[in-house]
Order: sequence, then structure tokens, then C-alpha cells
Amino acid sequence: MSNRIGEQRSAGFWPLAIVFSLFVLFLYGPMITIFVLSFQGPEGGLTFPLRGVSLHWFRKLAEGLGTVDIGAAFRRSLMLGAVVMLFTVVLSVLAGLAFRKRLKGGNALFFITVASLIMPSIIVSLGIGLQFRLLDGGIKSALTAMDATSTLENYGTALGLLTSALGAHLTWTLPFGLLIMFAVFNRFNPAYEEAARDLGATPWQSFCHVVLPLIGPSIVGIGMFGFTLSWDEIARTSQAIGDVNTLPLELQGLTSTVTTPSIYALGTVTTVVSFAVMALALGSAALLRRRSTRRR
Repeated sequence: MSNRIGEQRSAGFWPLAIVFSLFVLFLYGPMITIFVLSFQGPEGGLTFPLRGVSLHWFRKLAEGLGTVDIGAAFRRSLMLGAVVMLFTVVLSVLAGLAFRKRLKGGNALFFITVASLIMPSIIVSLGIGLQFRLLDGGIKSALTAMDATSTLENYGTALGLLTSALGAHLTWTLPFGLLIMFAVFNRFNPAYEEAARDLGATPWQSFCHVVLPLIGPSIVGIGMFGFTLSWDEIARTSQAIGDVNTLPLELQGLTSTVTTPSIYALGTVTTVVSFAVMALALGSAALLRRRSTRRR
């Protein structure tokens, strides 16, 4: 053992421990502060000292914050996060399988895919929003040329939750999913698949009964990344969402109008959802690992 009982710490241990503790406090201190202040009593404000402890501001949050429909924004964010998670998992797994073999132009395709990670998020959002506005112009011109007056009057915009916003979020979540799958398949032993085929398994059976159980924990991790990255995304959503808002956008807008701990209660709820998704993902990954160990 490197650290024996009674062995003295090196001279640099405590300064580094203090720096690490300050970093952890800086990282999690604001979140803990919001958690605490969200349980203020009815007379509580946005700052310390804490005036009583209650669920008053959570009840106020459930009643609504002015004209903002928090419940609708919450449901929109949940739906968008779930769809982004599904697309991220499916596309990442398919891309990982495809890149196991040499593809003509594969390197260029890979760099194009991950390039969105280094581009400013607001620029990506503006570009996607502009593309869909150009699409709107083309559709309206086509409807005018076809003299489809009724359809043109009812047509709004192609910008929306499951169109432009979905695309904007995928530019953020897909590169992470691809990088994870490439790392997984880079160390995946193809001998397992060859053994399955020698036993008469079809390619589909080999994937379902051999590959999928082995990469299952990684797929769960990709799903967690997909949902959590989408759940709190603001910059890429801001110019590509259309006429509705997700919960983070509503939360950003409320910071300048709401002056009660209700805003902290909302922050606590959104953070709890993120932690719940992470716990579910970790639990699922652990369960898959146990099943894989039992089968072996």
C-alpha cells in the first residue's frame, strides 16, 4: 500500500486539498444555495438569512408564475429531451456500426459531425433558424405559385419543437454519442460475433444477442447524455425554437421578472429531474452489467 497507516502526508498535500475543496465549493456551492433558498418560508426573499422552512414557493410554482405556463414548458422540454435521447442513441449506434469498416470519406464525415462542438452555440442556432426561415419562404412561394390560398393562410412556420429545435439539439448531443460509440467499438472484440455466426446466428441475431448486451451500458450512457444535454440547452434553442419556449428559455426569461424564491423552486425542480435521469441511467447500466456477468 502506498499510504501506510501513520505515514505522514507530503508537504504539498494540504495546499492541494484546500484548492480542490475550494473548487468543489465553487462548482456546487451555487446549486446548494438555490436548493436551500427554495425552501424559504412565506416571508422569505432571494437572499439569506433563511426565514423559515416550508414548501410555500413550490406551491406557488405549481399555481403558475404570472402569464408563463410553466407546466407546458416543462412538458415541452421533457418531450424534446426524450426525442433527442432516442435519436442520439439510434444514430450513434448506427454510426458506430458503420464506422467499424472503412468508409470512403469517413474521416471527412467524422470531422464535419464533431465540428459543431467547437462552433459557438449561438451561431449554430442562428444558422439553423435562418435555414428554416428560408424554407418558410420557399414553401410560401410554392403555395403562392400553386394558388393554394387557404393552405397559405393557415401556414405558420417550419420552425418548431420537433423540427428546427430538434436539429439544433442534435448538433450538440450527437457528437458526444458518436465519440462514445467509436471508443466502445474500438475496443470491441469481433471474435464474439464470429463465434455467434459459427453457431448459425444471422447478423441480426448476432447483433441482438451478442453485440447489444455488451454495449448496453454505453447505450444507456449515451441516452443519459442526450437527455441531460437537451434538457438544459439554451443557446442552441434560442433562435431555432419558433413561437414556443422550452423550460430553460422560460427560466432565463423569468430571472428578470420574478423576484421571489419561486424561481429557486423552479431551479430545484429542474435539477432534481436531471439527477433522476442520471440515477436511472446509472441504475440501468449497473443492472445490464450484472445480467452480462451472470450470463458469462
